[in-house]
Amino acid sequence: MKTKRPKRARIAAVGLAASGAIVLAGCGAANEGSSAGGASSAPSANVSGTISGAGASSQQAAMQAWIAGFTGANPDATVNYDPVGSGGGRTQFVEGGTAFAGSDAYLKDQQLEQARTRCGGSVIEVPNYVSPIAVVYKLDGVSNLNLAPATIAGIFDRKITTWNAPEIAADNPGVTLPNTPITPVNRSDESGTTENFTEYLSAAAPQAWPHEPDGNWPVQGGEAAQGTSGVIGAVSGGNGTIGYADASQAGQLGKVNVKVGNDYVGPTPEAAAKILEESQRVEGQGDTSFAFELNRTTTEAGTYPIVLVSYLIACPQYSDVAQANLVKAFMGYVVSADGQQAAAQAAGSAPLSDTLRQQITPVIDGIKASG
Repeated sequence: MKTKRPKRARIAAVGLAASGAIVLAGCGAANEGSSAGGASSAPSANVSGTISGAGASSQQAAMQAWIAGFTGANPDATVNYDPVGSGGGRTQFVEGGTAFAGSDAYLKDQQLEQARTRCGGSVIEVPNYVSPIAVVYKLDGVSNLNLAPATIAGIFDRKITTWNAPEIAADNPGVTLPNTPITPVNRSDESGTTENFTEYLSAAAPQAWPHEPDGNWPVQGGEAAQGTSGVIGAVSGGNGTIGYADASQAGQLGKVNVKVGNDYVGPTPEAAAKILEESQRVEGQGDTSFAFELNRTTTEAGTYPIVLVSYLIACPQYSDVAQANLVKAFMGYVVSADGQQAAAQAAGSAPLSDTLRQQITPVIDGIKASG
């Protein structure tokens, strides 16, 4: 099935499109996201010129940190990124409008073939941003909450309606649970977070979640809120509320420990990053693609399965030498230990493992000019 992709508001990458918008083209100055915690800057690659990318807004805060770090070390280079949304980013890339794309899904079907045509036969897809999606809640008197996948599905499908329901009690022996009504909060807008959350429910609890994965919330009723901030605000403003959101935005809300195998695992960056080690690469994408079918049903201890994985998409070769060198240098920094640490500090993402980095770095290093 081909799922819908989020259509998010376009934010100018090189100017102030609206009050509070952030300039993403680097001029050597660090912004708040990149300087927090003293993350290391990119090593100078002696590259120059301008490249532009577009895509997932999920990567936006991390991308700001990557661009600031990279251009700070390479002052003759400019990198622009337009967080237009995954679908828009993929479309611009396959049509040749950008040097790279950010996407919360790998290329499929017609777009994969278009990308291969644009790139001369093969296309690079590498994970660069892994973010745990937390099941957040506010329930007076309950500071720690364990839930199995089927229980989460029943809550969000509005079949489990009170906090002292037998299913929740079974996941939390010895915990005093109130008879407070449950108020599920979902996104009102089309969202990659929703798509990944519903993909998890569909895979991990298929009998309790009879809906297909989608970026639009499939269940009628409940409370809906716009964007991540809206969900966090709605859950924070009530009691007995529960929602789903990027874990870095959870603040003081409770975060559910999700049952994985015989254990309950919280949404830490380390646990989220392990999902890629438990997942298989997608067959048929090509040797330069590291697209993964996420193993949402893993039973491996310490692995958190509700995650959003975003990719950088690029060509193995470019017609212009300067562009090829700049894309290679920038992507190399993004997946490096320093680049991943900068994103973790700026956006709360989960750094890639050393094992995965060692596999994808040679692909990036192989970017070159054609002819």
